[in-house]
Amino acid sequence: MEEVFPPEILVLALVSLAVSSLGWRKFVYFISLGYGFSVAAMGAAMIIMFAGCLTPVSVILCVLLSAYGCRLGGFLLHRELRSASYRKELPSLTGTSKDLGPAAKAAIWISVVVLYVCQVSPVLYRMEGTPSGESLPGAVAGASVMLAALVLEAVADHQKSAAKKIRPDRFCDTGLYRIVRCPNYFAEILFWTGCFISGAGALHGWQWLVSSIGYICIVYIMFGGARRLEIRQNRRYGEDPVYREYVSRTPVLIPFLPLYSVEKYTFLKG
Repeated sequence: MEEVFPPEILVLALVSLAVSSLGWRKFVYFISLGYGFSVAAMGAAMIIMFAGCLTPVSVILCVLLSAYGCRLGGFLLHRELRSASYRKELPSLTGTSKDLGPAAKAAIWISVVVLYVCQVSPVLYRMEGTPSGESLPGAVAGASVMLAALVLEAVADHQKSAAKKIRPDRFCDTGLYRIVRCPNYFAEILFWTGCFISGAGALHGWQWLVSSIGYICIVYIMFGGARRLEIRQNRRYGEDPVYREYVSRTPVLIPFLPLYSVEKYTFLKG
């Protein structure tokens, strides 16, 4: 029977604990910079831990995790450093404006580390328990989806930044935003879908539960983030007839899925 918690998972937890401790400097960093750079560091840590038995696809999966984390963390850091208004609004945008005591912060710190480790666990379980070549189709398919998601998210962020430079007072409805209102959040879901797929054929027993917890939680968080963004945009642009027409025909999160609003779903707290 495969181990649910192999020793390597503790190493990843310690790595994530160290990196996400950025949140003690500024609380929002637990879920922003600490998130991105934790994923990047865990991807690198897996390459080091399994250096003696790496396969090409395993290296690719770890590199994709690190690339994802570095891109996300770097993007968030750059945006925060460049934009004073974003720094001011960041706590309210992420729902972290409430001042919490040390005990609550420690609980959140541990919780996010558990989540981050669960998210990357399909790759870890594959590397820890799968002989070379076994379940290769699932790993290749997962890596392909992850790569496509990375490209999609980078394009979405670039398109929004470009649109805001031209019209900072207007919502973005160009490029990928013509197809879906939150293409960056969709790309997040797609990336972690690929990560989950990469474990296909390698997961056993309770490992499915650990991996599923990470996947389900990040999907929930992205839907919650889409709801929070929708509420904010409705307040800002709701009187604009062009905006109302745009949201009435453009899916909020999943392309081509006729779900145009999640505002009424108050259980979404991402």
